[in-house]
Amino acid sequence: MDDAVLDWMSTTALATEVSPVDALLAEVQSLRRELAEVRRELDALRIENAHLRQQVGYYKSLHQRALTRLAEKDAEIEQLKGRVRQLESERFGRQSETSASSDRSNTLPGEQDEAPNAASDPAAPPKRSRGQQRNRPGPKRRNREHLPVVEEFIDLTESQTTCPRCGEPLAANGTEDSEQIEIEVRAYRRRLRRRRGQRTCSCSDCARTVVAPAPAKLIPKGALGTSVWVELLVGKFLSHQPIQRQLASWRRLGLDLSPGTITDGLKRLEPMFTPLYEALLARSAATTFAQADETRWLVFIDQEGKTGYRWWLWAFLTDEVAAFRLDPTRSHDVPEKHFASCSATESECPLVLMVDRYSAYKAMKWVSLGGIVLAFCWAHVRRDFIRVGKGWSELVPWAIAWLRQIRQLYRLQRQRLSYEPGTAEFTAADVELRRLLAEMQVQAAAELADPHLRDPCRKALTSLQEHWTGLTRFVDDLRIPLDNNATERVQRGPAVGRKNYYGSGALWSGRLAAMLFSVLATLKLHGLNERKWLTWFLNACATAGGKSPPIIDTFLPWNLTPEQRDALALNPKNTS
Repeated sequence: MDDAVLDWMSTTALATEVSPVDALLAEVQSLRRELAEVRRELDALRIENAHLRQQVGYYKSLHQRALTRLAEKDAEIEQLKGRVRQLESERFGRQSETSASSDRSNTLPGEQDEAPNAASDPAAPPKRSRGQQRNRPGPKRRNREHLPVVEEFIDLTESQTTCPRCGEPLAANGTEDSEQIEIEVRAYRRRLRRRRGQRTCSCSDCARTVVAPAPAKLIPKGALGTSVWVELLVGKFLSHQPIQRQLASWRRLGLDLSPGTITDGLKRLEPMFTPLYEALLARSAATTFAQADETRWLVFIDQEGKTGYRWWLWAFLTDEVAAFRLDPTRSHDVPEKHFASCSATESECPLVLMVDRYSAYKAMKWVSLGGIVLAFCWAHVRRDFIRVGKGWSELVPWAIAWLRQIRQLYRLQRQRLSYEPGTAEFTAADVELRRLLAEMQVQAAAELADPHLRDPCRKALTSLQEHWTGLTRFVDDLRIPLDNNATERVQRGPAVGRKNYYGSGALWSGRLAAMLFSVLATLKLHGLNERKWLTWFLNACATAGGKSPPIIDTFLPWNLTPEQRDALALNPKNTS
């Protein structure tokens, strides 16, 4: 044992009167107790450390989840900001009706910077300046020989009838003739004076007084002639002027009519157009190619099971008929009802229907049965990329690249249709068109496979891919246009009427609007003068006793004789 330890044990033993061994044992026990206490404290610290480590992992996971949610919220906020920019552009942006063609709301800045290649696209119309073009013949003078002539003689003044020097009178030397066009709008009373005769014979069964027959009236016992109703129908359903505005204009001409009289008369006219309207609907349904679209229309009536006054005006356009249907719903039942005869199978000749991507058309049972084949509109596809560019400025280059390809698609289709099918030029244009479509399809698939593709881009390309079959039907069927713009142009008139007089105040009024929109749009398709045709038809209704003519087929545009078509033409033939 060390000498220092022995000295310490001896000193402790002497001080405490305890033996050195006992002191050492006591000290060892004390050290053991301290060691046991340190161990207990160490175990507690280890348990606490493990618990704290668990909490650190838990809070780290919470932090990571919070960061992930924050990133998702940031992306969602950016998505919503882009959507807000889209809606602001659509709602408050410059519209095509009030802006120049180079600054329409359905284009992106820089989209048309790339000039078309005239060598590869000879059918593309060259950009030209406004007005009369150089080295081009001017427009022909319009022939107005069909207008009636009202002669007006203007006499010489008193000072002109004699010589100012000698006073000798002038001799007559014919006239110097010139013409100018005038329009006279007037209201007048048509006084009917029917001749009467009194028999001089002595026959007992003969009436003593004979009166000339009264002319037919459109509305029995009505005071308004056919011309008044023609002007009202043309003004409201063709020029889209409210009835009150027309009556106010007539009051300035001296004619004061009661709105109640006009409303009652229009209600009586509605049954006269019903057989004609049904014939138009039947002709519209009996076709192999049509276009369809729908727009809202207000009908201010309370209908059981329906909330609000929003109805829908459906338009079905063919080469011969523009038919409108008014319905309280926007469901697939409306086109199904219109094309009820399309229950054919795929082995027969199906109807090709050009539509937008609204789901109601896809839900038609005739589509699932193969009686209707849907073709989709490229103009709506183009709007998808426009929205992406307007909503997210950083995606403008991506959107413009796709928009230029769609422009090229339109050019190639226009070029292809300018040639006769079967010719070498048509075949070459057809090959180029198919090549472009194949490249677009491959590019869309490649971009969708990129996991880093932005959600707005993915949404536009997914829709393009899902509708690809319907979007490319025009390649093999030359009847199909690239877009549904023709139907939207037909709907422009009712949209203006909706803005001017807010819709219809009664169900019969809504039916009359759908009928007149159909009749007038169909007449426009055939190049007929709506005012002349309505006068002819309403005079026939008057002859029938205020009812629809018994033979309605005579008045259908496709049944007109060449003579009738010339007499009802919107633009009379130039005979000069």
